Amino acid sequence: MIHAIFFDFNGVIVIDELLHLKAYQEVLATEGITLTEEEYMPMLGMDDVTFVRKNFERAGKPWTDETVKALIAREYELNRKMIEDELPLAPGIVTFVKALSRRYQLAIVSMATRASIDYVLRRAGIERAFTVIVSAEDSHTHKPDPYCYERALELLNENRREQRQLPLLPAECLVIEDSPPGIQAGRAAGMRTLGITNTVSEEALRAAGANVVTHSFADWTVDAVHHVFD
Repeated sequence: MIHAIFFDFNGVIVIDELLHLKAYQEVLATEGITLTEEEYMPMLGMDDVTFVRKNFERAGKPWTDETVKALIAREYELNRKMIEDELPLAPGIVTFVKALSRRYQLAIVSMATRASIDYVLRRAGIERAFTVIVSAEDSHTHKPDPYCYERALELLNENRREQRQLPLLPAECLVIEDSPPGIQAGRAAGMRTLGITNTVSEEALRAAGANVVTHSFADWTVDAVHHVFD
């Protein structure tokens, strides 16, 4: 039985991977580094610091911690402006999350910063639906390493113990992801996986091991989750 559902953030809650690509193309260009969509997609699942360093390494250019921080801050500003007027939420996600929160414990597990996550959840009106949020600041590594999902389950179980509830096992958790590294991380943590084709193809998600793949959250209900995964 599924008792908890862990959502990735970028590409799952908010469809903004191509917006991040555009912003990073602009900021990396100031350092003489080009970035194509083909180069960007295999790096999905990385936190920003690792992502920026990888691009400097790819271009054979030296970097400093100060340069990396400055570029990340600039990308954050550009991305915030892109979503300021219209928040690109995944179709059906708000209704889906609100419905699920009445039956399951929910968490966000992402390599995005906590500030980015909080901003979108507040604007979408679903910040109270999530019991646990694991962000880039909470993880020492990035997807496809399973640590972030293992940490989310650990925090969720701490909360359950405080509520005098039995702890959950990994197999009782469902991971919702839009990228192969995220699917791989969820599977490595021993959890079930649902892939959403907001960012990459169904074939890529299935190749990564997704148990089920969907094209839209609008097609899903609480009962559908129960019947498919239980």
